[in-house]
Amino acid sequence: MDVIDRNILDVLQRDASLSQREVAERVGLSQNALWRRLKRLEEDGVLQGARMRIDPASLGLDLTVFVMVRTRNHSVEWAESFKRHVSLIPQVLEMHRIGGDWDYMLKIVTSGMGGYDQVYRRLTTGFELDTVTGYFSMETMLEDRPIDVRG
Repeated sequence: MDVIDRNILDVLQRDASLSQREVAERVGLSQNALWRRLKRLEEDGVLQGARMRIDPASLGLDLTVFVMVRTRNHSVEWAESFKRHVSLIPQVLEMHRIGGDWDYMLKIVTSGMGGYDQVYRRLTTGFELDTVTGYFSMETMLEDRPIDVRG
C-alpha cells in the first residue's frame, strides 16, 4: 500500500458517496487507474463495502447503552454460542471481547429505557451471565471518526 492508496482510503472514508471521477480527481489519478486500485483494495480486504450513516435519533432511537458483561464460562464453544445469541438482537450494534475486569462490551442503540429493558431481557434469557452492567451515554462527543490511514 502506497501513499496514493492511503489518500484514496482517506477520501472514501470521509465521503463514500463521491463518484469515481471525483475520487480520482482528488487523489490525482485517471478513473481507470483509480478503478484498478479500488478493485485491488477490495480483493485485499482493505475496502469492505460502503453504506450510508443514519442518525439514530431521527428514528426515535435516542438511547445508547454500553453494556459490560462478565461470565464464568470462558470456553470457545460458549463464546461462539453467546456471540450467535447476541447477533440475533438487532439493537446490539457492536460486540467486543475485552480484557480486564469484564469479558464483553456491547454497544446498544434503542428507544428509551423501555427499549433497553426489552434488549436486556432478551440478552440475559437463556445464558448464565455473572454480571451485566449498563452505562448510559448522555452525549456522543466523538463518533465514527476516520481512521488515520496516513500514519
